[in-house]
Amino acid sequence: MNWKENYKLWQNKPDLPADLKEDLNNLKTDAAKEDAFYTPLSFGTAGMRGVLGAGINRMNIYTVRQATEGLARLMDSFNDESIKQRGVVISYDSRHYSQIFAQEAGKVLGAHGIKAYVFDALRPTPELSFAVRHLGTYAGIMITASHNPKNYNGYKIYGEDGGQMPPKESDIITKEIRQADMFAVPVAEMASLQQAGLYQVVGDEMDQAYLKNVQTVSINRELIDTVGRDMKLVYSPLHGTGAAIAGPALENAGFKNVTMVSEQKEPNGDFPTVKLPNPEDPEALAMGIDLAKANGADVVIAVDPDADRMGTAVRQPSGEYVLLTGNQIGAIMMHYILTAKQADHSLPANGVLVKSIVSSEFAADIAQSFGVQTINVLTGFKYIAEQIKEYEMTHAHTFLFGFEESYGYLVKPFTRDKDSIQATVLMAEVAAYYKSLGKTVYDGVQELFEKYGYFAEDTQSLTFDGIDGKERIEKLIANFRENMPVAFGGLTVESLEDFAQSTELNLLTHQITPMTLPKAEVLKYWLSDGSWVAVRPSGTEPKIKFYVGTKGATAVQAREKLAAIQATIQEYID
Repeated sequence: MNWKENYKLWQNKPDLPADLKEDLNNLKTDAAKEDAFYTPLSFGTAGMRGVLGAGINRMNIYTVRQATEGLARLMDSFNDESIKQRGVVISYDSRHYSQIFAQEAGKVLGAHGIKAYVFDALRPTPELSFAVRHLGTYAGIMITASHNPKNYNGYKIYGEDGGQMPPKESDIITKEIRQADMFAVPVAEMASLQQAGLYQVVGDEMDQAYLKNVQTVSINRELIDTVGRDMKLVYSPLHGTGAAIAGPALENAGFKNVTMVSEQKEPNGDFPTVKLPNPEDPEALAMGIDLAKANGADVVIAVDPDADRMGTAVRQPSGEYVLLTGNQIGAIMMHYILTAKQADHSLPANGVLVKSIVSSEFAADIAQSFGVQTINVLTGFKYIAEQIKEYEMTHAHTFLFGFEESYGYLVKPFTRDKDSIQATVLMAEVAAYYKSLGKTVYDGVQELFEKYGYFAEDTQSLTFDGIDGKERIEKLIANFRENMPVAFGGLTVESLEDFAQSTELNLLTHQITPMTLPKAEVLKYWLSDGSWVAVRPSGTEPKIKFYVGTKGATAVQAREKLAAIQATIQEYID
């Protein structure tokens, strides 16, 4: 059906909930109606994410039911009652309609005889990943739109290893979703499901099991007991799920002097104190920094609403605070883990760092200096989770740390997605380490720059909403592929890794080498001085991202290279 037919179908639905009916009536222009009804909400390997409202291209109870129907049909196809009994665990964050969507998902699963474990209140994404493994469920569902604006929500499916659902199963789910009539999805009554044991509420017992595992993240308990105990730390959950879990996690680790940003402590889907609930955004940490200045805290930590991403601001010698980049956080964490493990003789000979292809080489250079290998994977934490699973089977490596430049970190693999609770505990220990040396985390980053070189990275993200957005993004990446730049910022392109073609082209020898990573729409250019540029459309949002990484003998030189490269990118965009 075209958008007009879809719109009319919704308009004529007699039992449409009042909120969706109101939203439908507020679509005054054809352009607004077309955007809401021209295509189904995209469902990829990371699930779906979109604006709340009426329409097939919106997040609402019908798109949630349809997505859950796709998962249920996949589980039905195995003809194995034990899989249904293992069930699905469901969590949700503080966004509008999150709890309703979680309950609707549970009722759709129950209509298929599939057991649902639903959290009694909002919980972080990493705890959902842990719960899948702890309960032994077949899958997990997380209702969240991560760090997106307040008018968004989303839906992510996790596989039985606790990582995001693998592509093979995800493709089947997508196919089933497209075949399911969203208005005809069977939905069971809550009372009957609870009576039949198909809808079970989980809560504190899961928190305690998860927190017990988080205690294993700490490396040097003596350091925490002597320095970390009284070290001042400011924490903000940015109106999301983090407070209830991170507070006890820090307490259990031995950090007793933690102050929450009171204005941002309570869950609130409007995120009233920030423009974006994103710890990458300096403005999101502004209230935390003000509080830190008032009480002289060593470090400020903030996490996004579903508490999978963690950002930090650290005190400089001037008394001002600076927000570290995701790459700098990954580097200083990696350095501390390796230093601490080397000191207590627990550093394994086959240790490995796993990072995404668009993350800095900073942490990789640090790892190499300790004799630790780095494995690069595609963007998406599920690829890091896949490596962990492989190492468990082959014992080829011991996982030490995984990260993405977009503020996602994993220390211990009892969860299989980025985990801000783990990252918060480790960052606090890193701060205690430098405090024990009479320094700050900022000093530590500067020391690493002096030793390994000055790294500078930046990500530009362009958003193209609406019907024409997808086409514009496709044209942009096609231009970068077909009219390949010979230089960026005056630095010659020496090789191109085309992940969609699974080939690496050496521009010096004209040799083409096959690549072993899975196919993805990503281009990565390596330049003559080791700098790099990556072009990648987002998998969950109408965005195309341009990543740049440089290294210089000084901070000024690295930043100058970065600016020159970005100017070349802008020429191609314009």
